[in-house]
Amino acid sequence: MRKNKFQEIYQELSSQIQEGILRANTQLPSEHELADRYDTSRETVRKALNLLSQNGFIQKIRGKGSIVLETNKFSFPVSGLVSFQELSKSMGKSSRTTVHDFGLIEPDPFLQQQLQADSDELVWKVLRSRQIDGENIILDKDYFLKKYVPKLSKEIAEKSIYAYLENELRLKISFAKKEIVVVDCTDEDKRLLDLGNFQHIVVVKNYVYLDDASLFQYTESRHRLDKFRFVDFARRGR
Repeated sequence: MRKNKFQEIYQELSSQIQEGILRANTQLPSEHELADRYDTSRETVRKALNLLSQNGFIQKIRGKGSIVLETNKFSFPVSGLVSFQELSKSMGKSSRTTVHDFGLIEPDPFLQQQLQADSDELVWKVLRSRQIDGENIILDKDYFLKKYVPKLSKEIAEKSIYAYLENELRLKISFAKKEIVVVDCTDEDKRLLDLGNFQHIVVVKNYVYLDDASLFQYTESRHRLDKFRFVDFARRGR
């Protein structure tokens, strides 16, 4: 069966992106230019671009056209509980963690709800940016209930909090409930991450529990959307 014209355009452009002919972070020709190149209508070109966007090849940016995305993305496991140190080690990439904010705080109503905490409970707040191959592409906002994590330090946060929790405090971290959303970038995101022209960010919210089902951590892990793909493995039950 012959492909529709927009599918042919999609196939050619996606192949050029994957082969590096159209390089990441460069701009595609305009809809008008593509329509002339492929001798078709702008509506047909628009369908092809929408398909490229849906499949993660381009990002449409208002006022700037379509930007080619990096297709060699880091795989981030959705179902597992993996620390950043473990993730970067498995990828074989150079990485760096910078702690921007650290200390004990009294939870506001939002954090009280997320952590199921009382207003007088103290919470460790840790704000860290994660750099991979020279780019700051993850912003982690971690909150730990002090009653489960009595001691913590900035030095520990610069390395691996989970290694400390499991090896020093002997906490048995069991499971997490996760929520993944795409939201507008905040001023904090723009200040601490290398976002370029991106106006949206992928947020993975984690509610982490100990083996006795006690909720002890709430995390917002904010990822630059062109650098990650979120993967899972599923088996159909019988």
